[in-house]
Amino acid sequence: MADTIDIRPGFADPVTASQKVFRAVLDAMSRPGRIGTIDETMEPPAPLSVGAASLLLALADHDTPIWLAPEIRTPATAAFLRFHCGSPLVDNPADAAFAVATGDGLPALDRFGAGDDAWPETSTTVIVQLDDLAEGRGITLTGPGIETEHRLAATGLRDGVWSEWTDNGALFPRGIDLVLVADRRIAALPRTTAVRTED
Repeated sequence: MADTIDIRPGFADPVTASQKVFRAVLDAMSRPGRIGTIDETMEPPAPLSVGAASLLLALADHDTPIWLAPEIRTPATAAFLRFHCGSPLVDNPADAAFAVATGDGLPALDRFGAGDDAWPETSTTVIVQLDDLAEGRGITLTGPGIETEHRLAATGLRDGVWSEWTDNGALFPRGIDLVLVADRRIAALPRTTAVRTED
C-alpha cells in the first residue's frame, strides 16, 4: 500500500490570519530591518518554519509559483503547500514568485527572477529561514523607510550574500526582495535597501 502523508492544519481562521500576516509583511517592507512578529500558531511540517509557512499561506495562491530549496522540499512540505495554497511548485528558482531557503543553503541571488524594467514586480520574493534575528548589531542598513541607519544581525546566513545584495540593488527597478524569518520573527529587505558590512 502506498505511503500516505498527514497534511498538517493551516490557519485556524484563514481570513483573519491572512489579513494579520499581510499587514505584518507590509509593515516589515515599509520599515526595512525592523523585526516584526507573526502571532499565528501552527505546526507546519519540518523543516518549514512557522514564519515561512504563515507568509506563504497568506500571500501565495494558485497563480503564484513557489520554489523550495532542496533542504526544505520534502513530500510533506510540498503536500502542505499544495493543499493550503494551491500553488504550483517549480524546479527553477528564476520561475518562482516566492522562494524559501535556509540561510546556509541560500542559492546565489542572481539565480532568482529579477523581473524586468516594464514589470519589476514579477521578481522573486525570497524567504530565508535563519537561526536568529536581532536588532542593534550586525549589518548596517540605509535607504527608503530608514530615517538614518539601522543595524540588523541575521544569524545563520551564508557568506557572500551581502556582496550579491549590492549587485541586486544595482538592478533597480528590477531585483529581488528578501524576507528574513527566524521562527515567528520577520524582517524585510526591499531591493532599495543598501547594506554595509563591518570591515
